[in-house]
Amino acid sequence: MDITNKTALEIGQMIKNKEVSSPEVTKAMLENIKSRDKSVNAFISVFEDEAMAQAEKVQSDIDKGNIASPLAGVPMAIKDNICTKDRLTSCGSKMLYNFKPPYNATVTDKLESGGAIVLGKLNMDEFAMGGSTETSYFGAAHNPWDTDRVTGGSSGGSAASVSAEEAIYALGSDTGGSIRQPCSFCGVSGIKPTYGGVSRYGLVAFASSLDQIGPIGRDIKDCAEVLSLISGHDPKDSTSVKRAPYDFSDCFDGNIKGMKIGIPTNYFGKGLDEDVKKPVLESAETLKKLGAEIEEFEMSIVDYAIPTYYVLACAEASSNLSRYDGIKYGYRNRDCEDLMEVYLTSRSEGFGMEVKRRIMLGSFVLSSGYYDAYYNKSLKVRGLIKKSFDEAFSSYDMILSPVAPTVAYKIGENSSDPLKMYLGDIYTVSVNLAGIPAVSVPCGFGKNGMPVGLQLIGNAFEENKLVKAAYAFQRETDFHLKKPEIALKGGNAQ
Repeated sequence: MDITNKTALEIGQMIKNKEVSSPEVTKAMLENIKSRDKSVNAFISVFEDEAMAQAEKVQSDIDKGNIASPLAGVPMAIKDNICTKDRLTSCGSKMLYNFKPPYNATVTDKLESGGAIVLGKLNMDEFAMGGSTETSYFGAAHNPWDTDRVTGGSSGGSAASVSAEEAIYALGSDTGGSIRQPCSFCGVSGIKPTYGGVSRYGLVAFASSLDQIGPIGRDIKDCAEVLSLISGHDPKDSTSVKRAPYDFSDCFDGNIKGMKIGIPTNYFGKGLDEDVKKPVLESAETLKKLGAEIEEFEMSIVDYAIPTYYVLACAEASSNLSRYDGIKYGYRNRDCEDLMEVYLTSRSEGFGMEVKRRIMLGSFVLSSGYYDAYYNKSLKVRGLIKKSFDEAFSSYDMILSPVAPTVAYKIGENSSDPLKMYLGDIYTVSVNLAGIPAVSVPCGFGKNGMPVGLQLIGNAFEENKLVKAAYAFQRETDFHLKKPEIALKGGNAQ
């Protein structure tokens, strides 16, 4: 019996019923990583011995009735910008190639207290800056559906690990679409929660007002269970909202009759591939058939989302990454003669080109002559974008859109054109600017057989509505059940 292709909740139930043990599942997943990750490169580090020891301990606790979580004993993996005590947390960068934090992120503690088995840390764009997981110091991640293509980013390793059945579920982080876009490219499900719904303590910062940790899984039900486990107030995070963890227990009846879903017409115009447009609009028809009310409307302010996002995100990145100076931890050039040379050479050699590009752009927009013209103006536009979403949610329960304008493209195809890469985030960044939740679920395939994702966007802390609609859609369709069969055998899907 192949247990590695089941959902997290199915495996958790099997462990609880003593049909299989946590060490058996963990060993099977580690075997998958050994046989498949040479072609996928989803993992930066694998904790083989620690994972097996953890599985034995958790199994003992389950047998004694000490752990009640439905996910107890289930093996998973964590994006490499989320701190794991005494275990490598590199952020996909040479700058932190040897950094082992002295503490866990809050989400790591919550997962381990719920009986999660951490298999390792996952590949990502350097410091989460990128949309393809090509900027990683450890090499690009490869899409399990076609290993010549990108996984999306920055949580590309997280999505690829779930798609290639190297992890049952994974944690990613989302600053401008970094959970949703890889889910779309790799044919898996993910949730970007409301800002403040999940603690950011222990998440290495890219853009502090935009970053949010979220789950990636094989279906939306798995994602909802993981989100309920990692959510809730954390006094260690000043941006954490004081509210109880999410409860999705009433979201799985499949009933969405009367739900009002808005479709922004300007999301479906120039720049959107027909390969993506067709399955996304067909998904709207599926939801309509299930009883939802579908209505088109205009939301033109989001046309300014990309420039607004990149001004603000780069400004915050410039500030956050100033701490990496070659002195306290991380990479340091040892051949320097004075302090200024340590700073200059360590940062020049430790950061990759995309990170340096964003630091320079961020420093520019924060400089005294340009602060008002760019940074301050972007803050005002961000407010208008949030207001536009508020107005939309006064009429609709959620908004339906594509996740990305294309399917996964070839590795190296867009890496020399940063602007083209940035425009790939056109449907996702406005969600982070507004601080609201969104989900991505598979909704079809392009003509080349690559997955396409559907995005549902909701009002703040209304993840329940999104999960309910996504579950109804997945109960009606089977796109989330499709597997990259050839890639799972260690080969290329094309």
